[in-house]
Amino acid sequence: QVQLVVTGGGVVQTGGSLRLSCATSRSISSIDAMAWYRHPPVKQLEWVATISRDGTTHYVDSVKGRFTISRDKNTVYLQLNILEPEDTALYFCNAQILGTDYWSQGTQVTVSS
Repeated sequence: QVQLVVTGGGVVQTGGSLRLSCATSRSISSIDAMAWYRHPPVKQLEWVATISRDGTTHYVDSVKGRFTISRDKNTVYLQLNILEPEDTALYFCNAQILGTDYWSQGTQVTVSS
């Protein structure tokens, strides 16, 4: 099991930046993969980025070159740059351990035009 706590959402203007943090209750080296998802208004949940145990990263095409996923011992980060109104969503952190998904509470990111 793992507990995940997300911080860092907020309101920002188009072109601005935010950094989301996901603090874990266990060492990230013991977790198979960490990911960020988002739920835009009136849309389905969308995968955003993943960082695997070996450090490999993957991104959805719409955020490539703008978002960066990274980690330290107990925290995963999502740096959001060049934000667009389409990035407005409730963002969640996800941990995958032996085929089981664990989720954080959401944090709201709102990008004003």
